[in-house]
Amino acid sequence: MQISPKYPSSLWRSLKLDDPNSPDWPMAIEIFKDRIVGRFLDPIDKLVGTESDLASERSYGFVVMAIDCLLVETIGAFYEGLLDTLGKSRETIVDFLMTNPHFSSDFHSKDQVENFYYDFRCGILHQAEIGRKSRVWSISKLVEFYPDGMTVNRTKFHLQIKGAIYDYNG
Repeated sequence: MQISPKYPSSLWRSLKLDDPNSPDWPMAIEIFKDRIVGRFLDPIDKLVGTESDLASERSYGFVVMAIDCLLVETIGAFYEGLLDTLGKSRETIVDFLMTNPHFSSDFHSKDQVENFYYDFRCGILHQAEIGRKSRVWSISKLVEFYPDGMTVNRTKFHLQIKGAIYDYNG
């Protein structure tokens, strides 16, 4: 059984990760990245690669944003050293988007990030829709804010989450 495309589960189970100074941590991070890339990032890239060149004919924005919202929470938890985000999802996502250099220059306030959390993460993952008058698009700036919503460019958002994952070093 594989834990990621390149690595067997047995390798993961053999790692000694109880000690933060363990020499096994670089391998653990490599396995983590391989798992995220192979199970999430590569499939998104393949899906997006099948779309039309015309922005008005692209239709996979919700799927891309759903997976990327899952990844924001996952990588945010890894950056914080959390074993899970039970009862901490909002805080994890807010902290990550406010502090990670791939996102912090686009999200300028806690209110903006909390609105993203509720409109996109909660909206898509819990109700299969985006909240308020927010929307997902595939062109323009990463995020554009207006009084009762925001537009998130799923293409740029995806590139930013990829960068945050590739930059992760534990």
